[in-house]
Amino acid sequence: MIIRELASLNTNIIDCRKCKRLVDYIGQIGEKFPGYWCKPVPGFGDFNAGILLLGLAPGRYGSNRTGRMFTGDASGKFLFKALYDLGLASQPDGLSADDGLKLNGVYITAVGRCAPPQNKPTPKELQTCFPFAQKEMELLPDVKVVVALGRIAHDYYLRHAGGKASKNVFKHGAVHRFEGFPILVDIYHPSRQNTQTRLLTMKMFKDVLKKAKGLAQI
Repeated sequence: MIIRELASLNTNIIDCRKCKRLVDYIGQIGEKFPGYWCKPVPGFGDFNAGILLLGLAPGRYGSNRTGRMFTGDASGKFLFKALYDLGLASQPDGLSADDGLKLNGVYITAVGRCAPPQNKPTPKELQTCFPFAQKEMELLPDVKVVVALGRIAHDYYLRHAGGKASKNVFKHGAVHRFEGFPILVDIYHPSRQNTQTRLLTMKMFKDVLKKAKGLAQI
């Protein structure tokens, strides 16, 4: 049942054309690079996941190219290495949507589903797209922890859970609890900007993922 409903949702995500700016942008990329995915990117992972990783939006040369979240760019290379080291992924890298990578206890999704110009989706675009992630959360009954990859993901989950921003400020490693909703754990986004400047190290990243894994009892 869950598999069928998620498959139907993924079809709706891929078919979405609500945001003209984004449709035009990824369409232009597709004209230049015919082999790229260049459509909205659905979530993927373990249907029995205890942890949901919530990112911002696809990267132009990453999931916009491959069609799978965090696959094919530096952010994904960093993320999947950490997941693999913690026993949450079957292999340490994600190169393509058909590379055989399996996630264990983890589902990956994002607030936005289309690669935006300059990697900056507008608030209206994110608001239009976030209901897809909310629906995924409804369809994944075993999720106990949502890991927000960055402040924007934190802010959107906070609204979803009805939390107060003043009492739940984004901070790397912070844990936020809401009655009736999965626990929120904050983590810096594994963007190249954050990892190359050492704002986020692999140890920092894995330490927070370990915390999430313990909270989810995986």
